[in-house]
This record gives sequence, C-alpha cells and structure tokens, in this order.
Amino acid sequence: MKLLFSVWVALTFSIATANSHANGEQVLNSKCPPSFDKNQNGKCELVSLYDFYDSPKGHGGFRVELPKLKKAYSPQQIDLGRILFFDPVLSKKQDLSCASCHQLDKSLADGRGRSISASDDSGKRGELNRGTPTLWNIAFHERFMWDGRSDDLAKQATLPLFSDVEMGNTPENLEKTLNAIPEYVDLFKQAYSQAPSVENTTHALAAFETSLISLNSRYDRYVHGDQNALTKQEIRGHNAFRGFVGRCSQCHVPPLFTDGEMAVIGSPQPDDIPLDKGAGELSKDKFLMGAFRVPTLRNITETAPYFHAGQFDSLEGVLGFYNNTRGHMAPAALSLKLHWHIHMTAGGKLTKGNEKDIVAFLSSLEDETLLPQPPTRNPSGLPIN
Repeated sequence: MKLLFSVWVALTFSIATANSHANGEQVLNSKCPPSFDKNQNGKCELVSLYDFYDSPKGHGGFRVELPKLKKAYSPQQIDLGRILFFDPVLSKKQDLSCASCHQLDKSLADGRGRSISASDDSGKRGELNRGTPTLWNIAFHERFMWDGRSDDLAKQATLPLFSDVEMGNTPENLEKTLNAIPEYVDLFKQAYSQAPSVENTTHALAAFETSLISLNSRYDRYVHGDQNALTKQEIRGHNAFRGFVGRCSQCHVPPLFTDGEMAVIGSPQPDDIPLDKGAGELSKDKFLMGAFRVPTLRNITETAPYFHAGQFDSLEGVLGFYNNTRGHMAPAALSLKLHWHIHMTAGGKLTKGNEKDIVAFLSSLEDETLLPQPPTRNPSGLPIN
C-alpha cells in the first residue's frame, strides 16, 4: 500500500521545474519531472498506477496497463526541451514558439478552429487549413499530425519548424542561430555534450513533450477505486460512452481515450478552404481517403473547437454529429469508406439524455496537474510566448 500511495502522490503533486543559476549561468534541472523516476541509466521513466494492471491493451475496460513509452530521456534533455518550447528563436522571424500554438492556458492547444500561419513580410498572419491538437500524452502515440504523416515524435518537430506556412525556419538557419547564442551552446553541452544541431534540438523537444502527462483526472481516481469520484450523471455517461449504442470507446479507448489510429468519419468540409483528403493525400489506399488521426479526449472540455478544422464549437455539436445519419455531412466530392462504428441506420440512436450524460462524463477527464512551468526568461533574450 505504501508503494501505491507514493505513486498516487507522484501523480497528484506537481512542482515547478524552474532552472537554477550558478554564477549567472543557467543550470539544467537534474531531477525528473513529477510522475517520472530516474532509472539506473539516469533516464526518466513514467510511474503510474496503471502500471499495476495487466488487462489486455485496447479492450476499453477500466484497469488497463498503459503502453510503454518508446524512449526515455535525461532530466537535462527534458528541461532543455522545455526552454526551447517557449522560445520564438526557433522560428525564422523569431516571432513564433511552439507554445504560441500549444498554449498553457488552453490546455496545450490554441482555442482556434485553424492554427495561425507564419507572418508575411507586412507582419500579417493568416490561417492554416487545420487546427492545433493538444499535446497531452502525445508520447504514447504511434502517429503524429492530423494525417499521421510522421511516426516519430522528434522527426515530427521538424514539420512545423521547417514549414513555410508555420515557423518558416531552415535547418541551416536554426543551427546557425542557436550556435550564435552562448547560453544555448552551454545548455546543449549540459544536455548532450554537443553543440546545438537540428537533431538534438528536435530530440530535446520530444523529450519535453514526453513529460506532458495527464492521468490524474476524476475518472482515473474512479478507476483506481474512488467510487465517489464521479457523479451519478457521469457514471451514466460513462456507461453510454462504452455501450454498444454509443460505441465511443471503440476508437477513444481508455485509459488514453484514443487508439491513435486513422479514422474516416465523414466530417464536414469547411467552405472557405480547399478540400481536405486527410491521410488520403499521402496514400493511394482508398480506406484512408478522408481519414484523420483519432484525437485524445483527455481535457477535451478545454480544447474547443473540435475536429481537424474546428468544425464544431461544442461537445453537444459533436455528439449530435455522431448520433445522426451515417455520412450525412461527408463531402460529396469524396468517395469515403466510413469507419465501421459510424451509425449505419437513419436517425439518432442515443437519446438526448444519453448525449447530455456523455458530455457530462467527458468533464471527468480533466487533469492539468502536470502542466509545465514556462522558463523565467529565454536564453535568446526574446519574449516568452
């Protein structure tokens, strides 16, 4: 019981990861983030009550073991990634950081239907064609970006960094910029014993993103034995969520509340942007036409609007979409192979009461206990944003 209690404390207790300073020089944190323990190799490994369970993965039940994280990182690498995450020095015009879109006060999303683009020469910004997904529990995923185009978290970081319409940088300019900042040169030596490079910059960003864990919601406390953690309505909503009629848990599989797969659901196409084929843009597989990555429902109440381009402003709207006729909002120009779980008969199957109960249940997935602390200043001298 002492071990269980210590893990519970690790999950519920969050501390700031502020950097210390010695003789004016910044020193990277040598301690692992909350909920991580340092192993014998000096790397940080996640500790969770879900480690004590051995139910088959993916069955959608209560007490399921989490997938193992692919990689472990040193505390210094995680802390360096945290600093880089908030520094707009990573963008070509030094006006956008990772945190500009993955905002702390919007649960690591940005509250927009579609993300902001890089600024043009006049300083004006437009919109991208897709929104910013949250980063909670991102390290468990096998695919990244809405269309699943990347299968590696560090490599994924290069996509926004070097996209002309996002951060707009180039590998050569990124390395030149970081190596011209003495404090960054020192920090990279602390974390990697090397000068800044594209490879260790994206490695550090992936290390930091691995620490963005959300597993201590009221739902999790209910799973771990606290029968009073959910209200009666939330329990009804949970039952509807995982029942045969709702079938939400077929794709939003606990405890991560996603299966990480690509799914074709027939989501509506916004009128003001080009037709988005999702993963179908990257593959000749007809079953990927119109497919998008299944998002996590963790902290979903904090990350409206919803779907890949913000098509729905509310969870009520999302439930209404799923509970309507199969494919009723699918783009007519695409021949879609809709995912099997989408209702096949006309009209809704869930009652309005069921819909309200499921929305209530989703609020029990809120947990921002381990929301990171931004650095007190950027080594580049640029504002934190």
